[in-house]
Amino acid sequence: MLHVRRSEERGLAEHGWLSSRHTFSFAEYYDPKHMGFGPLRVINEDRVQGGQGFGTHGHQNMEIISYVLGGALEHKDSLGTGSVLRYGDVQRMSAGTGVRHSEFNHDSKETVHFLQIWIMPEQQGVKPSYEEKHFDEASKRGQLRLIVSPDGREGSLRMNQDGYLYASILDGADKLTHALASGRLGYVHVARGSLIVNGTPLKTGDALKIENESGITLEGAESAEVLVFDLPR
Repeated sequence: MLHVRRSEERGLAEHGWLSSRHTFSFAEYYDPKHMGFGPLRVINEDRVQGGQGFGTHGHQNMEIISYVLGGALEHKDSLGTGSVLRYGDVQRMSAGTGVRHSEFNHDSKETVHFLQIWIMPEQQGVKPSYEEKHFDEASKRGQLRLIVSPDGREGSLRMNQDGYLYASILDGADKLTHALASGRLGYVHVARGSLIVNGTPLKTGDALKIENESGITLEGAESAEVLVFDLPR
């Protein structure tokens, strides 16, 4: 079963300094038909103006992943971590028993563009932790690069959930297939460009829920960058 979530159907938040699109219900945007997918709870596409950002705030029992598409995202947290993330950088924070952090646009002139992803944890109340890594374009071009997993395999970030997140950059004749084990869910989010997933045309900001299918096929891409999730129910 396939279900398309079109970009223009997403929730919208405009705060001047922040322009955000919510794939799932978040903050003041509520749609009972879009509360998450398996353990995937949030995909927000955020654009933050120069010198602005999210002040210090807290999280508990959530796996939080940031995928930077452009600009410079400055992160600080109560674990003592501080860094500036740019295109190709991926950040994973396990909030566990509780962590406080802030996210700001490090560049006073350039907008920072990133995806913030929340995944419900497999275990509650774990010790908070933080990790980040850079995945260059070459590692994603024409292939599925594993960037987050439950065990950190293949140099991926490690999260507290039996889920796998892949990133890929595709164009032209590129064609990829990812097998889904019985009972697993697939989810594809198009960060930019366009492509065809399991016969369904998708464009920037679109997503596809995949249930009761044996795999995910990506093809017909035009300058596409996509995230592919392999998730438990």
